[in-house]
Amino acid sequence: MKPIYSLFMLALLVACQPQTETQTEAVPESSSSKPRTIVTTDGEIDDVDSFIRMLLYANEFQIEGLIYSSSMWHYKGDGKGTLFTSEMEMTKRMYGAIPDLRWPGTEWMNPLLDAYGEVYPKLSQHADFPTADHFRSLVRVGNIDFEGEMEVDTEGSDFIKAKLLDEEMEPLYLQVWGGTNTIARALKSIEDQYKGTSDWESVYEKVVNKAIIYAILDQDATYRKYIAPNWPDLKIFYNSNQFWCFAYPWKRAVPEEQHYLFEGGFMGEEIINNHGPLLKQYYSYGDGQKQEGDDEHIHGDPTKLENAQWGTFDIYDFISEGDSPAFLHLINVGLDNLDHPEWGGWGGRLVQSAEQPNRWEDGQEVLDFNPFTDTLDATYPQIRWVKAIQEDFAARADWCIMDYEDANHPPFVTALGANTLAFKAGDVFTLEIQSSDPDGDKLSTTFWIYKEVGTYAGNATLTPNGNQVEVKLDQNSIGQLHVIAEVSDEADHPMTRYVRFVVEVGG
Repeated sequence: MKPIYSLFMLALLVACQPQTETQTEAVPESSSSKPRTIVTTDGEIDDVDSFIRMLLYANEFQIEGLIYSSSMWHYKGDGKGTLFTSEMEMTKRMYGAIPDLRWPGTEWMNPLLDAYGEVYPKLSQHADFPTADHFRSLVRVGNIDFEGEMEVDTEGSDFIKAKLLDEEMEPLYLQVWGGTNTIARALKSIEDQYKGTSDWESVYEKVVNKAIIYAILDQDATYRKYIAPNWPDLKIFYNSNQFWCFAYPWKRAVPEEQHYLFEGGFMGEEIINNHGPLLKQYYSYGDGQKQEGDDEHIHGDPTKLENAQWGTFDIYDFISEGDSPAFLHLINVGLDNLDHPEWGGWGGRLVQSAEQPNRWEDGQEVLDFNPFTDTLDATYPQIRWVKAIQEDFAARADWCIMDYEDANHPPFVTALGANTLAFKAGDVFTLEIQSSDPDGDKLSTTFWIYKEVGTYAGNATLTPNGNQVEVKLDQNSIGQLHVIAEVSDEADHPMTRYVRFVVEVGG
């Protein structure tokens, strides 16, 4: 997460020079460096699509590992025909005792990284992207034989273990796109090596102060059975409701007025087709693609678009990226959510559990008002950002084929003065931002109150005037007020960035 000034200087350098290849209990505060992350994935088709989108944002965070793992939906088997019955009730009922399940193999990242290498010369004009060779050096195979298998050390678990034990103490976000078993094995190996020794207390503290798990549902039982009981202080962000608007049943979650952002007219024309070899591998409905190893991947069959499991679809309609919120949370768009997941951002909004203080979660305690349905909605904390996220994706798709001067880039936005302030009930004050656009595009600014995040129960009146807004507070209301400045450029695919003002209102 770089300061605005640093980003501005980087953009000037990018535009002017050729690029070369480069390689409560609070959440730990991040420094000015990019967030560090390791991805574990079971390789389902929605993981592949999340992986492709993530590569287009690889300049925004520091990817330190890409680990093949298993889940309740995908595992390799031991090659001996051993029958396995799922510990998870749904897959236990669906499959019974089987030797393997829908395993996509441990090669699917390779063609994606090859294609990334092909578009890298264009991408690297726009921002500081790592090379394909760098990413290849990070790929490891973790625990994949069965769902929840964590009995043996693997290359993947050893890789995670080494990262957790190294001397770099910036937070390390462990993205869980499948099961937690490879992460659990890394932790168990650390416990086996150090528990009972004089180093155990310091090693335990190092790991729990560094690691943050971001999990999309539970896709095996290893978090519940091993990680939570044995590493109770390890932080977890748990998304079980908000991700649905990026998952298979998106038609049910996303307001109909925004369906166009996921339909073939947008996905096919603006992202998938004519945007280079990487995005051409993005799975969509009716596109004729079929993932090797997964017999249940029939979404690409153009004869099976009507009355499918999740509705009726057209060619190039979005299928799923259920795991994308895990890395969307890491992108610094100005919402300060990285250190405050309860404040909400592109990865959704998660609040600290009253029962388990090291767990941040969504659900019925995290409801935002959905203006499309006039109801409080457990999915809307993610939906509210959907348009900006999808337009940003389309703009970055252009980076794969366009030179810097022909593409769109996000505006630079910062507060003029402090963005954490204190006032008294009844005060009238002005908030101001400054903004610029690297492409010279006209900018539009909107100020709004994120009411569900704050504790301020009164009615604050906003009177905007360009990059300023006058705020008038109620005479008798106190609490924390969140005012968001939202700045978008005027382009074919507008890119949006934000400033969050946090106002403490006292009596």
